[in-house]
Amino acid sequence: MEVANKATSIDLFNFKTRQMRAFHMSWFAFFLCFFAWFGIAPLMAIVRDELGLTKQQIGNTIIASVSITIIARLFIGWLCDRIGPRLTYTWLLVFGSLPVMGIGLAYNYETFLVFRLAIGAIGGAFVITQYHTSVMFAPNCVGTANATSAGWGNLGGGVTQMVMPLIFAFFVSMGFVNFWSWRLSMLVAGVVCFLTGIAYYFFTTDLPDGNFQELRDQGKLRKKEQVSGTFAMACKDPRVWALFVVYGACFGVELTINNIAALYFKDYFGLGLKTAGLVAGLFGLMNIFARTTGGVIGDKFGHHNGLKGRVRWLFIALLVEGIALIVFSRMTVLPVAIGSMILFSLFTQMSEGATYSVVPFINKKALGSVAGIVGAGGNMGAVAAGFLFRSEALSWPQALLILGVIVSVCSFATFFVTFSVKDEEESRLDHEKALAEREKLSRPRKTEMHLPSFEDLSKKIRPMDLLRMYLGLALTLKGIYFILNMNSVEQMIGDIGHFENVISWYVVFVHVIGGGCLFLGLATRIVSFLNSLVLVGAVIFVHSAEGLFSQSQGLELTLFVLFCLVLFIWQGAGKASFDSWLKNNNESKI
Repeated sequence: MEVANKATSIDLFNFKTRQMRAFHMSWFAFFLCFFAWFGIAPLMAIVRDELGLTKQQIGNTIIASVSITIIARLFIGWLCDRIGPRLTYTWLLVFGSLPVMGIGLAYNYETFLVFRLAIGAIGGAFVITQYHTSVMFAPNCVGTANATSAGWGNLGGGVTQMVMPLIFAFFVSMGFVNFWSWRLSMLVAGVVCFLTGIAYYFFTTDLPDGNFQELRDQGKLRKKEQVSGTFAMACKDPRVWALFVVYGACFGVELTINNIAALYFKDYFGLGLKTAGLVAGLFGLMNIFARTTGGVIGDKFGHHNGLKGRVRWLFIALLVEGIALIVFSRMTVLPVAIGSMILFSLFTQMSEGATYSVVPFINKKALGSVAGIVGAGGNMGAVAAGFLFRSEALSWPQALLILGVIVSVCSFATFFVTFSVKDEEESRLDHEKALAEREKLSRPRKTEMHLPSFEDLSKKIRPMDLLRMYLGLALTLKGIYFILNMNSVEQMIGDIGHFENVISWYVVFVHVIGGGCLFLGLATRIVSFLNSLVLVGAVIFVHSAEGLFSQSQGLELTLFVLFCLVLFIWQGAGKASFDSWLKNNNESKI
């Protein structure tokens, strides 16, 4: 399918064009689907105790949650080719929200398994996201667009590990018992998905020039009857099945880790429920940038080495993922295990981004079917991996080791993804055409965003910038210390009921995420304000009893950090910051 007027660049802060509205709506919808899909995972310790689930039964629910998605992705890919991504996403979100809300009706293992199976259908959202961005963006940036939309969507798997325990704690603090609290938490996730489905219908179009139906009426798009056979066409291509295996070895692994990470850290490292969820969430949080990085590198390899360059990068990323997973499986010391998990997560998600920087070039006439089959491979990989973790004969570290070896072997499947000379030449011409179009559009308006170089930043650095960077780094390290010593946070906060959970998590995240943003000078005033709330609480409730001139000098240090944060709220980040760069970039477009 040839699509006209594709975007040749990604302007993140532009919500006016159809291409960027589709980009933002697709990643946000997928984020919510992922959030709802794995919303029950961080609460499984509570559900396990309430329903009396065995290890084998938990393994069965994990397999169920990803198995139905195989069929859903195959069907949804075919459906996108026929009715378009807009209607497909709308109906998936509306109907998919029903089992998400309905899981609260589960009362034993069998009913819980059925709802877990039904919820898995919502995972088909990934195919629509990749389809929608593929038809909206040109070859020079489609890998980046696909990787970013999917990566930010996958972020829902990490965020749900952290947020669902907070929602659960909120309902408990309102007086609900555990029985009702986890059920109401899933109800919240389902309602948000339902409302987003309605919004998707009104805020997006299928293609840059309009919707499938109106374009077909105008004779600008093939009729439904003319797109018949696309699924069979995709099935006959061996490259599609090679990518099916490859995606099973990266996205399938991510799905598996999302399901087992919280219990893994709880059972093998002795962490509490919320601390285990916090650590497990770090795996998913890498999606903020990791999958995008995989797509960006894929586009760069494609720019210099054509389609074979994209495949070469995919092989490298997947092989390193397998090696990193083997290393993670052998770790027994918590800080080292967390570090190796983050490295493993980085290459897992970069492999996913690299995969879908190749998919749009396999068969343009059957894009939906190709995306659906490859996407289904991810869930097939998760189902296969699920059998390792339900086996009574294997410990989970042993299962992770075997999985790492399998991933390493699967990386060689990329050798079967080849392109003809004609394909390479066509891709090169499309790429050059897209670059020329972007250059043409950028002349009257400076829409291209270039990251500031180290040399540019170094010339702008002032003493206040150095103080900001130092303070941001110190807060981040303090946050990491809190993750590894969550009990110390709870002791400082004291016994204030179930809100203790919410405050503990808030303290950790404004230190880690806020500290990182402060170091970069990103949203400086906001993160400074959020951190200052923690410091005010520390002054009043923690260090006030020590008084001035105590041996630890905790009060003096806390007041100093608070004073610095107030300065950054007042003055902002300075010129050597992303805030300054974004401001200058926006002004250049006016």
